[in-house]
Amino acid sequence: MLALISNAKPSRFRPIGKRRSVNGSAACCLVFLAAIVPIPFLPIAGSFSSFLWQQHPDPENPAIVQPGAPGKPSRKLPSSTSATLPPRSPADVEFMQGMIMHHSQAVEMTALISSHTNNKDLTLLGARISRSQSDEIKFMKRWLAARGESLSMPAPRMPNMTMSRDKLMLMPGMLTPAQMDALRKAQGADFDRLFLTGMIQHHNGAVTMVKDLFDTAGAGQDADIFNFATDADNSQRAEIRIMQTMLEKTPSEEKR
Repeated sequence: MLALISNAKPSRFRPIGKRRSVNGSAACCLVFLAAIVPIPFLPIAGSFSSFLWQQHPDPENPAIVQPGAPGKPSRKLPSSTSATLPPRSPADVEFMQGMIMHHSQAVEMTALISSHTNNKDLTLLGARISRSQSDEIKFMKRWLAARGESLSMPAPRMPNMTMSRDKLMLMPGMLTPAQMDALRKAQGADFDRLFLTGMIQHHNGAVTMVKDLFDTAGAGQDADIFNFATDADNSQRAEIRIMQTMLEKTPSEEKR
C-alpha cells in the first residue's frame, strides 16, 4: 500500500486551493495504517516476553496437566508425576498368552512353504502372515513383560487329567499334531491345499479368540489390547477371504 502511494504520479490538473504538505500526507497514511492493524497484535515489551515464556516453558521442568471431567477445570500435576498402566483383566493376560502360542504355530506353518511348494502366490501370502504375526508376537511379549506377567500360559491343574499336554494346550483353530505332521509330509498342490485349509481354520480360531475376549465382562478395555484385538480380527478376516479364493483355484485330489 505504501509503495502504491509513493509511486503514484501527480496529476496534471490540481484543484485550486491550498496544497497538502508532505507531512500532512504522511500523517494521513499513519492514521490509515493504524486503523487497519489490530491493536491486540501490537503487544508491549513486557506482555510479549510473558507470551513467549508461556509458549516455551522451562524444558527441564515440563508442566503435566491432567484434563478435568466435563465441566471441571484441568489440574496441574508435579513434574515428578509418573504414569501408571491402566488396570487389566485376567482375560486380557490369558488372551495375550494364548495368542502368542496361536501366532507361533502360524509362523511355524509358513516356514514350511519354501521347501514344500513353488506356488508364488502362496509364498507371498506366507511371507505376509509370517512378518505380521512375528511382529505381533513381539508386541504381545512386551505388553506382558511390562506388566510382570508370564509370556506363556500356565498349564491348568485339574484332577484326573488324562489329556496330553499338546492336545490340552491347543487354542481355538490351532492345528493338531496329526494335522501338522500331514502338512510337513505334503508336497506341491497337496501342501497348498492342506496349508490353505489349515490356515483358514487357524485364522477362524483367532477370530473366535477375539470374540471371546470382547464377550468377557471387563476385558478388552485396555487401549493397547482393544486396538490390537480389533486389528487382528480385521486382518484375519481379510486373509481368510484371500485364502478361500486361492483354495478354490487349487486342484483337488479328484481333479489330478
